[in-house]
Amino acid sequence: MLIPGLAGHESRVAAAIARHLRAMGLEPVFDRLGNLSVTLPGDPALPSVMIFTHMDQLGFVVRKVEADGLIRLERLGGVPERALASQAVVLCTAKGDLPGVIANKSHHATTPDEKYRVVPYAELYVDAGFSSKAEAEAAGVRIGTPVTYLPRVLPLAGGRIAGTSVDDRAGCAVLLDLAARREGRGSGPVLHLVWSVQEEYNLRGVLPAAERLKPAIALQIDLLLACDTPDMTHRGEVVLGGGPGISLYSFHGRGTLNGVIPHPALVALMEETAAAEGLPLQRSAHTGALTDLSYIQFMGPEGVACLDVGFPMRYSHSSLEVVDPADLEGLTRLLDAALARIGPDIPLTRTHG
Repeated sequence: MLIPGLAGHESRVAAAIARHLRAMGLEPVFDRLGNLSVTLPGDPALPSVMIFTHMDQLGFVVRKVEADGLIRLERLGGVPERALASQAVVLCTAKGDLPGVIANKSHHATTPDEKYRVVPYAELYVDAGFSSKAEAEAAGVRIGTPVTYLPRVLPLAGGRIAGTSVDDRAGCAVLLDLAARREGRGSGPVLHLVWSVQEEYNLRGVLPAAERLKPAIALQIDLLLACDTPDMTHRGEVVLGGGPGISLYSFHGRGTLNGVIPHPALVALMEETAAAEGLPLQRSAHTGALTDLSYIQFMGPEGVACLDVGFPMRYSHSSLEVVDPADLEGLTRLLDAALARIGPDIPLTRTHG
């Protein structure tokens, strides 16, 4: 979470993940978009499995540097405008990372009409301390420079963590843990692990990796909306600390008519695995979210059997999201055990009658 990695600029995150994989004796493969993958051998008679999660985070790019050195931003991804004013940010230049703050108009000069107004991102600006455009440019700030929330991690009570880009660095950690558990086993299906790019941008960055690997089954790791705060209780029953979960329905509903209705064989696989392992399994169904699994399910002449799996998370797309690491450990255990239960008779082809 402490490594900036705006969508399309994931190199530093990928390099850190690659170091972990090489320490396990695994050599990562990169494609032209920057997706990182490793393949663990298994029984070729079983349906191959791809499990993936995204490395990138949402944020901004520099749109303009004003003559006075203040910096205008263009939003990249689903950034909540009502949470932006006074946020600390980092500008990731070729010369190094530069801290800045999204300005908030001085309270003593705020009019009654402005007091409760959410300021659109196009009106906001970053103050990085520069006094001129030339000074900002000399420090490496250019149009297109990536900008993210200032990376932070805060330990909370009960072992919980608040951090920048829990979505989806938590998923990256789960996938690394799964790689460590499965490496060298040789049993079970051929397993492709993919850390993908540009999910927060257009949800399609993983597609070249999926096209190359051609899985029969695809499992995507991402957040599940925790519904245990006063503002979220009407949205569902997922709770922080309640263990891993699966999504039974997702639909974006805001311009992108896409989502995932999961394959019933995979739902059954997770339910049976959780019961056998004594693990809790939370269930989520909601409108308003979308993952890159939505596009993978339609690939190939037969399609791909798909399921979103995840961990509860509070305050999605805010500068500090909250997660319980125990839920992540439970998710790794669930996935590891589920892979061991996949047999040649898993009913992936949908029949009717």
